[in-house]
Amino acid sequence: MGERRTTEAELTSAAAELQTLIETVGRAKDRVGRLAEPFLGTEREDVVSAVYESERLLRAAERALERAARTAR
Repeated sequence: MGERRTTEAELTSAAAELQTLIETVGRAKDRVGRLAEPFLGTEREDVVSAVYESERLLRAAERALERAARTAR
């Protein structure tokens, strides 16, 4: 028994789903980044730091999804 081959329909479906996820994560990243603004220059730099870390992780997730989408083509 050999490896199962991926169908064109499966690749197309995965590519569409990945693109949707890329857009969703990108919008979430932008929203999260804006959350830090009210706390900039205040005593709550801990909030700013946590928000920026979350934004960084979302950016990494967005890039990973983009790599997966390129690979699936």
